[in-house]
Amino acid sequence: MDIKDFFPENEQPLDRLVEDGGFCSIFRTFACVGDSLSSGEFQIPRNDGSEKKWSYYDMFEYSWGQFMARTLGSKVYNFSKGGMTAKQYLQSFADSKGFWNVDLKCQAYIIALGVNDIFNQHMELGTVEDIKEDWHDNAPTFAGNYGAIVQRYKAISPDAKFFFVTPPRDAKPAWTEGGKRIADLLYTLAEHFPNAYVIDLHRYAPVYDEEFRAKFFLHGHMNPMGYVLTAKMMMSYIDYIIRHNMEDFGRLGLVKH
Repeated sequence: MDIKDFFPENEQPLDRLVEDGGFCSIFRTFACVGDSLSSGEFQIPRNDGSEKKWSYYDMFEYSWGQFMARTLGSKVYNFSKGGMTAKQYLQSFADSKGFWNVDLKCQAYIIALGVNDIFNQHMELGTVEDIKEDWHDNAPTFAGNYGAIVQRYKAISPDAKFFFVTPPRDAKPAWTEGGKRIADLLYTLAEHFPNAYVIDLHRYAPVYDEEFRAKFFLHGHMNPMGYVLTAKMMMSYIDYIIRHNMEDFGRLGLVKH
């Protein structure tokens, strides 16, 4: 065995997929804060004569978070719902579900929000300057709302690690441009907050083009295989982050959960 095998020269995130979760397994508790893709949502055509063309189902047991849980043997909470925005999560959803409960504190928070905020609700993106010392004073932008979510969970679990997930690339130019803006913001937020890292699917995940969607999507959302693949990417990316920042994770076992 050569220890250097764990640290390949010039390695990039997702160069290899770790089938057992790799060093991601050091976390015993995760919270996945997100929207439909964090909820294992299936999109099915309606044939009942309704004006609505589609039915949407949050199938949490098929979410990438629960595929992670079964692979790692860790506890993973789905703090998510189809259509979720950072604004709704902060202002009503988390309160209504009890997701600020200190008894649900975690060692890691994976936050995958932004698509509905920017593409569907057309929220102002904002900047890191929108985040104030007291989260109540944050500006009403995506950055301000997202930052407030992080601030509130840091108050609950001060030594937890945070992973900010960018939207993946899409074949549509508008999606790619908007995703890049969100990604750039998340990098500045990761610099602003301690113990925060970016899972940059925009740069390193496969492009969600026609070929990808034919294999891993069920209409406008993923199929079961797509959620499994996403779980593998999440675990492999976190494994990569740990291996390239070993000194940051040495005391993780002391983080209460």
